Amino acid sequence: MKTITFYSNYFNHHQKALCDAFYELLGEGFVFAETMPMEHFRSDMGWGEDAPSYVLKTYESSKNEERARKLGNTSDLVIMGTAPEYYIEERIANDGIVFRYSERPLKEGFIKFFIPRLTKKYIHLHVRNRNKRVYILAASAFASWDFRKMFDSYPDKCYKFAYFPKHLSYDFEALYEHKKEVSSDAGATLILWEGRMIGLKRADLLIRAAASLYKKGYDLRLKLVGDGDKKPSLIKLADELGIGGITQFEGFLSPDEARSVMAGAEIYVMTSNRLEGWGSVIYEAENAGCAVVASDACGATPWLVRPDETGLVFSSGSVTSLEDKLERLLRSEQLRHDLGKAAYEQMRDEWNPTVAAQRVVKLYEAISSGEDTPFSHGPLSRAEILKSNWYRDV
Repeated sequence: MKTITFYSNYFNHHQKALCDAFYELLGEGFVFAETMPMEHFRSDMGWGEDAPSYVLKTYESSKNEERARKLGNTSDLVIMGTAPEYYIEERIANDGIVFRYSERPLKEGFIKFFIPRLTKKYIHLHVRNRNKRVYILAASAFASWDFRKMFDSYPDKCYKFAYFPKHLSYDFEALYEHKKEVSSDAGATLILWEGRMIGLKRADLLIRAAASLYKKGYDLRLKLVGDGDKKPSLIKLADELGIGGITQFEGFLSPDEARSVMAGAEIYVMTSNRLEGWGSVIYEAENAGCAVVASDACGATPWLVRPDETGLVFSSGSVTSLEDKLERLLRSEQLRHDLGKAAYEQMRDEWNPTVAAQRVVKLYEAISSGEDTPFSHGPLSRAEILKSNWYRDV
C-alpha cells in the first residue's frame, strides 16, 4: 500500500494520534481531507488542533476540493468518516475498497429507520452497496447489530475499531504511586468523571451512588470536570444529598490537562447512556491506569472493559449497580491497582493508534488478496454481533 485518504468533517484531537500513525507509515501518501470548519462549541472545549501538513482543507479553495475528489478515485484505500458521499461514489461504482468509519447508526433506536428521509439515506449509503467492497471500521461494539437490523447491510464485513486518542506511556507502578499521593492529598480515594454535563452523560448517577457510599462511611472524594446545561442541577444535587463538601466541580480543561487529571485518579466512572456512540474517555482513563467503572450502554465498554479484568461494568441508568461496583473498588486497593494495571497494559499492547494504523494496512492487504482479517482479537478483528442487552449484572 502506498496511499490512504481519510475523509471526515473536521480534524480534532480524537483523530490526530491515528492520523499521525498513518503518516509515520506512509509519509506523503497519507491525506486527511477535512470537509468543514469545526463548530465553535467544540473548539471552545479545546478540540481544535493545529493542522499538520497532511490535512487538506477542502473548503478553503476550489483547488483543494478538486484534489480531494480526485483522491477518492486514485488512493489505494479510502477511509470514510462523516463526509459528503460524492467523494467516493465513483470509487464504489468501480468496486474500489472503502472502509467506513462508523459508530452505531441506530443508537436512538430502530424507530429512526421508519422516518422516510432517514430510510432513504440509509438505503443510499449502506443497503444498496452491500455487495460492494465496502467495510465497516466499527467505533461501537453495537454497530454490527445495528447494521444487521438494517437489511444486513454489511454481512460479515464489520471490524472492531475505535477513536484513538494519543497514547501516553507510563511506568505503571510509578503512576499508581502518584495516584495514591493525589488521593492522600485529597484526604480520600479520588473518583473522577469528565465530559459535557448534558442529559445523556448521566453524571447524576455518580453523585447519587457516591452520596449513598459516603453515608455508609466510605472515605471518598468526587471530581467532576466539564460544563453543560446540567451543571447547575448537578451542583444542587450534590448539596442536597450532603456531599457538596467532598465534590469538586471544575470547568472544561484542554485535552492534555484532562489527561493529566486522569493520571492522578484511582477510579474513573463513565456513566453515559446508549446515546454515547463510543466514549473516548474510557480509552483515555484506561491509558491513565484508572480502575474504570463504565456503563454497559457505551459503545466502547464491551471491547475495552472486560469485567473483573480491565475494569468493572454497571447496568446503564442503575444507581444500585453503579454503587455496588464502586463499593468493591473502595473496599480494595489491590483491586484498584490490578484493574488499573491490566487496563493500562491492554492499551499499551493493543488498543493504541500505532497498532490500529498498522492493522488497517494489513486488513486492506488481506481483503485485496481475497482473504479476511488476520486478527482474532483487538482492533481490526471481526466485530461480532452484540445486542444492547449483552450485560447481565451479578
